[in-house]
Amino acid sequence: MSNTDAARHAIYIEDQAIGSPVVVSRLEAALKRGVDVTFLVPGVPHPDMAAARKTASSGPFFDQIARLGNHENFLLAGIAGNCPDGGYYDIYVHAKIALIDDVWAAIGSANIANRSFYRDTELNASFWHPETVRTLRVQLMAEHLGEDTERLDTRDAMRRYRDAARGNADRRRAGVPLEGLAHALDPATYGL
Repeated sequence: MSNTDAARHAIYIEDQAIGSPVVVSRLEAALKRGVDVTFLVPGVPHPDMAAARKTASSGPFFDQIARLGNHENFLLAGIAGNCPDGGYYDIYVHAKIALIDDVWAAIGSANIANRSFYRDTELNASFWHPETVRTLRVQLMAEHLGEDTERLDTRDAMRRYRDAARGNADRRRAGVPLEGLAHALDPATYGL
């Protein structure tokens, strides 16, 4: 059983890629169990992601990602800052972090992509330490939302993240300044 299978409340992932059908299927299973899932990626995806979108053989995988968006408890997000003269600058996410239920974390160099899992030399460290995992989650939320979520449990923090990111997606469409950095992305069109 993977840690995504053991998740009961919330999964938070920051990664440069969302490129593994196995991981995406496990995330979908967690969503169906009612787990809140937040996946932070570069708002402007890596060129390999955009190239894969153009190949017919990748269609089923991108359909799989799109299905995640059918779940209210899923958020695909990017981060961006406000430009002083208006507009936004996207922040390229290169982190490889996973947090589950404020009790387990993994940090390292492996992207969530088959290439990282099977071809590249990658290393992640994982640990069970609720105090450290919760502290990391609170610090990440403060950076991305511009607010303190320490008083919130992991599920409420992920809901707050989701609400803030969706609000910022509306702000981007309206061309007004973001509140914090996180903004929601559409899983059905990510990489187009």
